Amino acid sequence: MSESSLAEMLRARGLRLTAQRQLVLQAVLDLGHATPEQVHTAVREVAAGVNITTIYRTLELLERLGLVTHTHLSHGSPTYHAAGEDQHVHLVCRDCGAVDEIDPELLRPLADQLVRQRGFRVDIGHVSLFGVCGRCENGEPT
Repeated sequence: MSESSLAEMLRARGLRLTAQRQLVLQAVLDLGHATPEQVHTAVREVAAGVNITTIYRTLELLERLGLVTHTHLSHGSPTYHAAGEDQHVHLVCRDCGAVDEIDPELLRPLADQLVRQRGFRVDIGHVSLFGVCGRCENGEPT
């Protein structure tokens, strides 16, 4: 997203484009999948005075604007990524912590069955599957 379109989106909601908002969005885009703490570390490389509370508030705002989304990849902090990305299912290795992505269509049969049998609609973009990656399974170094 360009700086001007972000500024327009914020202005339409009565907000202004601040350096912190721009830095947080750019950090999420650059990092791909990042916790608020990882975003904070990236932003502090450019603007040392930005505190973690600002990061959390900005991520919440960016999510309300539809620019980022989050998922839970562990028991800790949520992980944010750009909302414009195609939806994907996260594969999280319990041993090394690696995060991979798969096409959500692989879960479509299960999602359709849950709708038919339970009336439950799965938000596939927020699905994370935990297990052991092939590298860890084969004893390869990470």
